[in-house]
Amino acid sequence: MKYQSQSVAKIYFIGAMVLFAAQILFGLIMGLQYVIGDFLFPLIPFNVARMVHTNTLIVWLLMGFMGSAYYLVPEETETELYSPKLAIAMFWIFLLAAGLTVVGYLLVPYATLAKMTGNELLPTMGREFLEQPTITKIGIVVVALAFLFNLTMTVLKGRKTAITLVLMLGLWGLAIFFLFSFYNPDNIVRDKFFWWWVVHLWVEGVWELILGAILAFVLIKVTGVDREVIEKWLYVIITLTLVTGIIGTGHHYFWIGTPEYWQWWGSIFSALEPIPFFAMTLFAFNMVNRRRREHPNKVATLWALGTGVMSFLGAGVWGFLHTLSPVNFYTHGTQITAAHGHMAFYGAYVMVVLTMISYSMPLMRNRVANSNFAQVVEMWGFWLMTVSMVFITLFLTAAGILQVWLQRVAATPMSFMDTQLQLSLFYWLREVSGVIFLIGLVAYLWSFFCKGEAARA
Repeated sequence: MKYQSQSVAKIYFIGAMVLFAAQILFGLIMGLQYVIGDFLFPLIPFNVARMVHTNTLIVWLLMGFMGSAYYLVPEETETELYSPKLAIAMFWIFLLAAGLTVVGYLLVPYATLAKMTGNELLPTMGREFLEQPTITKIGIVVVALAFLFNLTMTVLKGRKTAITLVLMLGLWGLAIFFLFSFYNPDNIVRDKFFWWWVVHLWVEGVWELILGAILAFVLIKVTGVDREVIEKWLYVIITLTLVTGIIGTGHHYFWIGTPEYWQWWGSIFSALEPIPFFAMTLFAFNMVNRRRREHPNKVATLWALGTGVMSFLGAGVWGFLHTLSPVNFYTHGTQITAAHGHMAFYGAYVMVVLTMISYSMPLMRNRVANSNFAQVVEMWGFWLMTVSMVFITLFLTAAGILQVWLQRVAATPMSFMDTQLQLSLFYWLREVSGVIFLIGLVAYLWSFFCKGEAARA
């Protein structure tokens, strides 16, 4: 660690990992509720478990991005963070707001929670992934603005690089597009149209810029490849990302009441969206093959390569499987969508945050890398989580294909609930895979507490 203020990232990473564990636990609860319908009812109904599962995912990834930025920016700009105290204060405000929101979900009926938090004054609640109370959303905006102010002031006073430029573009875009969560029109078509300006333009737009910047930073550090080479790749990847991702929003406009031309625009540009992820995979492997040194943190290199491969498979291949409108007509809203979502989020965003933690956490503990034993344990965590996520995706894909056939294609279509009964085997297999994923996460976290002589540079 070159700059003292980089240590601010540690609390963000610790907070992110606590919420990550909570997200997986609630995912397992949901998985059991698919096959044991009254599991934990009425203590934790399915809709509440789902809100906590998805909301903790979003919050911990944001914490991971913030921690990554607080570590990356001082080193890239070659100057200390503008205000470490502001960064620490915003962490505790963010964590408190997230914790109180989850407690609200668990203890208070959602309609009552809306009344308690003043939703009638500025209605924003009740939309998927954006269920947070209005007061929480306002808190998120305050935290984001303080975060961006802190980073922007740091960048302005220090060295300017392509990595910080791309990262800041992604982070400012994240904050700007979140403002559409406050726009809640009465017309449901208009509501869905702009709802995707948060959800899609985050995960298939500005978040990909953050992903590219973090991955480029880690690859420079672990490979020793010239910065100019990596930055050229980065510019190509983000250009492809923005061109395909922004217009590719149209694949969400197929069936919500928008004009028919979106079926063409959405299909064509969505079909191109795997290209930047394929470029990212080539980029990662090419840089590692051209490395000028063997970095002692071998597991961080493994995470970086895994990010390229799994993001291409999850966001690219599984996204393409159901993105063309003639196919999406049958697959929309089935378990195929869930299969894509799980692998895409894990491959692109979960893995890049874990990559950054794997690289930076030893440095923040005054060592170049963890001990060889700790790295072996972490590699077990990598393979258990990654392979189990592949199986979760395959089981959900199989469930989705059977669901499409039984419910939407067969000569005598079955009802939704009768179809779900036919999918129970795949749900059980998904649950087993989820338990293995949790074991992998425990191994990943345990690796940072393993004793042994630290690896040498």
